Order: sequence, then C-alpha cells, then structure tokens
Amino acid sequence: MSGRSQYAAAGVDLPSADAAKARIGELVASTRTALSVGLVGAFGGMVRVPAHLRKPVLVMSTDGVGTKVLIALAAGRYDTVGEDLVNHSVNDILVHGAMPIAFMDYVAGAGLTIQQIAGIVEGVARGCRSHRMALAGGETAQMPGLYQPGNFDLAGTIIGVVEEDEALHGDRIQPGDVLLAYESSGLHTNGYTLARRIVFDIMKLQLSDRLGDTGKSVADALLAVHRSYSAAVMPVISRIHGIAHITGGGIPGNLVRVLPPECEGVVEVRSWNWPELFQFLQRAGRVSTEEMRDVFNLGVGLIAVLPKDAVSAAQESARAQGVPTWVLGQICRGPTSVRFTG
Repeated sequence: MSGRSQYAAAGVDLPSADAAKARIGELVASTRTALSVGLVGAFGGMVRVPAHLRKPVLVMSTDGVGTKVLIALAAGRYDTVGEDLVNHSVNDILVHGAMPIAFMDYVAGAGLTIQQIAGIVEGVARGCRSHRMALAGGETAQMPGLYQPGNFDLAGTIIGVVEEDEALHGDRIQPGDVLLAYESSGLHTNGYTLARRIVFDIMKLQLSDRLGDTGKSVADALLAVHRSYSAAVMPVISRIHGIAHITGGGIPGNLVRVLPPECEGVVEVRSWNWPELFQFLQRAGRVSTEEMRDVFNLGVGLIAVLPKDAVSAAQESARAQGVPTWVLGQICRGPTSVRFTG
C-alpha cells in the first residue's frame, strides 16, 4: 500500500485536502484589499497598517462560534457559521473603536468534504468582504481520532487598528450617561448548549418544525446570522463613551466589563420585550429569568454608553443601517455592577 493510501486509511485524504486548499485560495484572493501584502498561500498573511494613522494600536481578538456548529452540521448549512465568526469578531474589536483590517480562520475536523470546507470558508470570506477586510490566511486541519467523522470546530482571529488616543476602554463612562441597546438578530453565537437541550431534548423538535410563534423553522431561527454593528456604530464612534458586546454572560456579564469604578449600569426591564425566540426558550425550558439573563442576549446584541446629547445621532446612524435601537437604561453612581429595575 502506498504512503498516500496509508494516510488515507488513517483518515486523511490528501488529494481532497489539496482540492480544498485550491478552493480556499480563491476565496482568500477574493477578500484582498489595498492593505494586503504578499502572496496567497504563503506561510504567513500580511497586511499594512493604514498609513494615515498618527499613532496606530493593533486590537486583536480570538473567538469561535461554540456549539452552533452542531446546528449547522445537522442542517447541512455550512456558510452561515463562517459569517457568524467574522461578525462576532468585528463586534469584539468595535468595542474598542477599532477598524478591522485582517482575519485568520481555523477549521479543524475529520472527514469533511471539499464542499463542506469550502462552504465554511465562503461564509468567512463573505463576512470579510462585507467589512472590506482581508482574509489573510488560516488553517484547515483534518484530525481523525480527535474529532468524530464529519464533525468540525471553527475559530478565528481578527486584527484591527485604532488611534491610541481614540481607543475606547470604558474609562470615559460617567453617571448620567445613557445605555443604548442595539437589537440582536437572534441567539448570535451564545447559549446554544442550553438552547439545543430545550429545543431538541425537552421539546423533541426537528429542524424543519416551526419554532413557537417566531414564524421561522427551528433551523432558520437557530442559524440566524450574528449581526455586525460596525456600519451602524462607526459613524458616531467619537460620541460614544463605551461599548459592550453582549455575548456569553448576557447583559450583566458583559456590560460590567466596561464600567469604571463607582459606575452602576441600571437596566430598565420594561424598555423592551424579549423576542419570541427567547420567550419560547424560557417557557419550554422552565428557565428562571435570572438564568435567561446570564445565558442569552435576550434581543440585545450591543450596548453603547453615551451622553444624552449623542443618543439621537447614534439612533439615526443605526436606523440608516436597518438596526433597531432603544434607550435601555442609564449609568448611575454606585458599585461597579449591573442592576435590573422596573
């Protein structure tokens, strides 16, 4: 038996891997920007730092999409989780006022087909193109034995840039500032372990079934793409004192991360109604309100903290991008914490 067929018998198909790399190369090339340097397929990806910046600081973040990949696998949809990954990462550096310039993805699995790998990376590339950001490279690893055949995980690293004296750290936040909520597009990329347990184990639903009164199938509701807030927020970034991306840990676990000492985030619970998806999950799973707040975004994907006189401009900027917003609460003097009231 040849060396190549021995490797294939062990679970790694080199010809298929080479074909996948060729397709990935085309997708990477489609995202190149004026900042791109070097060749597609090189050992390292290169991008220039924008020349107009006076004192540029790189902002980097690495994340994944969690067990949302299991929904994608079951539904046979592979491109949406790639876009989820990019949008999630863009939001994470948006918190610091950074503009994305490059992205690197990592796909690890076993027995993935060329079509599956290409679908995943196509979603990543689409997300990069929508943000005018280069997909500078990445890695696709076939690891039989570590992953069950057909399973995969997805992660990525984003690189952004911001002027050092314009970076957001939350230190500008002060009592009297307003909490402005930006609507989420669904679960985004968090809370899927609990959501899957409720939907599939407790309710015994199938992907094609209708999910409560959402008007969507289970697959469509759970695979809704994580919304990017970059276009809605960047035009008014100079007016904002702080931003919280509402991911794992929900509103209390993420808003507190940007609050300075002696600033309490007070959230008015009557300022919005939870979308039906979250109401369904609470009813069907008999989940307490406290746990819902700790696990899910509850319809709030991002919170901007800004002075009252900046709220109107921020809402208009979001409206122009089709993102609903509302005043969620305010900053009061008190212990560094998040409190729900009303």
